[in-house]
Amino acid sequence: MPVQSTLKDRYYVLGLLVRLFIITVVVMSESKEKRHFNTLMRDANSAFLPAHEGRETPVKVGFVLLQHFSMMTFTAAVDALVTANLVRTAPLFSFATYGLDSKTVKSDLAIDISTSAVLDQLPLEGDEAVEVLIVCGGYRCSHLEHSPLSALLKSAAKRNLVLGSLWNGAIALAQAGLLDNQECALHPDNHAFMHEQFDKVRVSERVLVVSDKRVSSAGPSSALEMMLVLIEQIRGKDIVRAIREILSCDQVAESSEAKLVQATDDPSFPNSLRNILQLMSANIDEPLSVDELASYVGVSRRRIERLFQAHLETTPSRYYLELRITHARRLLLQSNDSVANIAVACGFLSTTHFSRCFKDYFGASPSLVRQRHRS
Repeated sequence: MPVQSTLKDRYYVLGLLVRLFIITVVVMSESKEKRHFNTLMRDANSAFLPAHEGRETPVKVGFVLLQHFSMMTFTAAVDALVTANLVRTAPLFSFATYGLDSKTVKSDLAIDISTSAVLDQLPLEGDEAVEVLIVCGGYRCSHLEHSPLSALLKSAAKRNLVLGSLWNGAIALAQAGLLDNQECALHPDNHAFMHEQFDKVRVSERVLVVSDKRVSSAGPSSALEMMLVLIEQIRGKDIVRAIREILSCDQVAESSEAKLVQATDDPSFPNSLRNILQLMSANIDEPLSVDELASYVGVSRRRIERLFQAHLETTPSRYYLELRITHARRLLLQSNDSVANIAVACGFLSTTHFSRCFKDYFGASPSLVRQRHRS
């Protein structure tokens, strides 16, 4: 009897150890998995995620500002670069501005703008050499050729730089012979001049044209879009999705009703999925169960799981957690509320659980992330 009892005890302990091992493996697997947001939430949080291994050298972009250049067009283009830097912990782009003959250039708003340098100081060689060079024009810019600019653009083309133009900056590229047998976009007011003076240039009816080494746009809105296409070519789709997450919130619908656009308003999503996403967003502090969501929307739990997998490549519960963590990150960095209050406001039962989940995603505790942000 004592021997049998000992064997039973050993088997019992062995069974406990096996179960403990399985639980540990599952927990470790889940913890590792939590470090990665799904695509939709990753875009919203990309600027706050741990830095990637190996810092990339920023791509250098130069803007040549012509006298009376379009300020709105220029700032739209620069905004894309600045926002690209905001969505990563390390800068992806740097930019500098250049005047033709002076470090002060008058914009179309009659505001004098100080540039980084003058044209003959624009570097085409060495560590500081620009990799993308864009000529920014405007409604009242001169159409006369500027010989030093033409010479610089030709040298840049020989070095295989990406050359671009905003508004009617394409005229400068055409004068340098760099648009022959190529398509370009420019402001409609300049189409007739381009047709008359440069018969080898194909003037496009589109607002922007992007090829491998030439990019052009006709005005402010298309300048932003042109830069996003260019950024995608250089840095990839993930960066552009993150930029759009920030910049596309105030798109005006065709009905002209100005309504804030959310990432979950994707028209490709079925109505039932959009309804579920809206319910989740409206119930951050007291999260609904999947069964409750199914009841409110009138679809089965299995249908909800299939919708999330098909359109968001994740599960409903994981998306909901990431939505709450994202909401918590915003409150943490934009308010003075305590970590404990933020945890409650985002539906977490304890500060410990909240802090552990937050660190899984962002690589640091809530308090440390707040401290880094403020410093």
